[in-house]
Amino acid sequence: MSDTAVLTKVDGGEFTVLCIGGFLLSIAYGVTFLIPVLVGQRGGNEALAGLIISAATVSTVILVILSGHIADAIGSARAVAVSALFLAASGLGFATVPAAGLSLMTVGFVLGIGWGTFYALGPILVAAITEPEHRIRFFALLSGSMMSGIGAGPIIGRIATGWSLPIETAFAFAFLSSLAGGALYFLLHLRLTNAGKILPHVNKISFAAARQVIGSRAIYSIAMVGIGGAIFGGLSSFQTSYAKAHGFDYSLFFIGFMSAAILSRLFVAGYVVKKDPFYSLLVLTSLTLASILLFLVVTSSQLAYLGAAAMLGLGYGLTYSVINGLAANEAPAGLMPQSLLLFSLSYFIGVFGFPLIAGNLIVSSGIEAMLHVLLLLAVVNLAIVLFRMARRARNG
Repeated sequence: MSDTAVLTKVDGGEFTVLCIGGFLLSIAYGVTFLIPVLVGQRGGNEALAGLIISAATVSTVILVILSGHIADAIGSARAVAVSALFLAASGLGFATVPAAGLSLMTVGFVLGIGWGTFYALGPILVAAITEPEHRIRFFALLSGSMMSGIGAGPIIGRIATGWSLPIETAFAFAFLSSLAGGALYFLLHLRLTNAGKILPHVNKISFAAARQVIGSRAIYSIAMVGIGGAIFGGLSSFQTSYAKAHGFDYSLFFIGFMSAAILSRLFVAGYVVKKDPFYSLLVLTSLTLASILLFLVVTSSQLAYLGAAAMLGLGYGLTYSVINGLAANEAPAGLMPQSLLLFSLSYFIGVFGFPLIAGNLIVSSGIEAMLHVLLLLAVVNLAIVLFRMARRARNG
């Protein structure tokens, strides 16, 4: 199918609405990188911040498992519209709850409900309206929109504090953006319904389907995204702590990371998807590893700090897009939605679960200890790519 045919298939504004809505909803997740600042102002430390962030893990796991059932019942786009209400509630909760203990953990739990549903169903919507050979490209466009929102969250917080506004302003902004994003996804549901593009009831996951996906080649991408999520979650969730320890402005990290991730997904992904995905992953996972090394050894240069963030955005950002497409295309026949749900589940376990470990590591052993663990995880992802390349070469 030509690009023109693909664009016709997703035309009518559906994909544009999906991306704009994704940007607005992603701000709610992006502002969670300010939780260490919020908790610090209320007398807590990184360990407590990690506990609050990881409270979303439980609800996320539950909702990723249930999201396929929910999508089959009410439609994927409408399910995302409902999830936006939970994201809005979490933004409002972080902005207004005065304490920093169990009450904020409850807010984190609510965040996981909204983010888990949206993040799991967004790629399924894209996969349903695109052909397999073009999925990596469209996944990259959607994830670029989402990364824009994620990166915008902490930058909004930095702008707010620069204007002498409280950090809670960023969470209040996330509340409003989530409501707007939810409205767009409800409109998307109406457009898909009128166009006859509502998906059949094939999204729900079962133990039997999960076993088939785990036994397929898609498991490599599922494992890699969990590891990558831990790297991203660790570096992003505690970047305010890292920057404070070294005298940097944390907004530089998010500017560098976001700019590289967005630009690469918009302008480089089209080139990358035409290449052998294993060779692309070899380069990209190596870039991610190199960026963590820079965070470890270059601790006095603002320019190097910005460069390390951009390198991470390029390496991690495009790695995600490539393995997202592989998880869909290497899934067993008829189980592509289930493979993408497991892909999202693995990502969330990494991105929300690792901050619990990272926060305790920082409190007990310092930020460098966390970085050494992340370096080891980056080595594991590189090893998976090398293993797949060696196995393919051996099997011809």
